[in-house]
Amino acid sequence: MRKKTFAAAVLLTAAALTLSACGSGNDGQSPVAVISADTPQKAATVLDPPFTKPDLVLTDTQGKKYDLRAETKGHPTLVYFGYTHCPDICPLTMNNIAVAKKQLSRAEQDRLRIVFVTTDPARDTPTELGKWLKGIDPQIVGLTGDFATIQAGARSLGISIEPTKKDKSGKLVSAHGTQVIAFSPKTDGGYLLYGDDATVQDYTKDLPKIAKGENP
Repeated sequence: MRKKTFAAAVLLTAAALTLSACGSGNDGQSPVAVISADTPQKAATVLDPPFTKPDLVLTDTQGKKYDLRAETKGHPTLVYFGYTHCPDICPLTMNNIAVAKKQLSRAEQDRLRIVFVTTDPARDTPTELGKWLKGIDPQIVGLTGDFATIQAGARSLGISIEPTKKDKSGKLVSAHGTQVIAFSPKTDGGYLLYGDDATVQDYTKDLPKIAKGENP
C-alpha cells in the first residue's frame, strides 16, 4: 500500500467513518481524516495524517489503572471500541484478530498490544471484561471506566459511540463505530484503519507489517 504522493485526497467526515456494529450513531464532533487518493482498495486504509493516540487512563481487567499512551508506547497496537454483549461484530472482530495474532512469532506476539475499550461500561466491569476476553485471548487488554472519557477518546479517532439504551424490543444495545485503528511502534500514530469487513485472512496478512510499523 503506497503513501500519499500528491495533494489530491479524499476527506472523510465522521459520518463516513462511522459503521454500524450493534447499533450506529453520529455525534457530529469527530475529526476529519485524510485518506490517500492513490491507495489501492485493500482491507487497511492508510490515514494521512495519522491519528494521535488518545490520552486515555482507564481501568483494566485486574482493576488497575491503565494509561493507554504509556503502556503501549513503542508497541504495535490495535485499538477497538465495542462491548461484551454485542451479538455479532465485536466478538467476530476480536476473534479474527486473535486468530491472526497466533500466526506471528512469539516475540512479535509479545510486543503486540490489542486493546478492547468497552462502550458499555455500566455492564462491562473489569471482571466481566476479563471473563469475556479470556475466551478470546487472555493477552488482549480490556479497558473500562467513565463513559464520557471513553466517548471522548473514541471521538478523537473519528469513532462515534453513544450511551447504552434500549432498542424497540427492550434489549440494551450500545451504538458504536466498528473501526480498528492500528498504531505504529515507530511513531505511536494511528496510521491504519480497518472496517468491520476485514477478515481473519486480512489481519493474518497485515499483522507482520504492522508489527514493524510498515504499510500492508
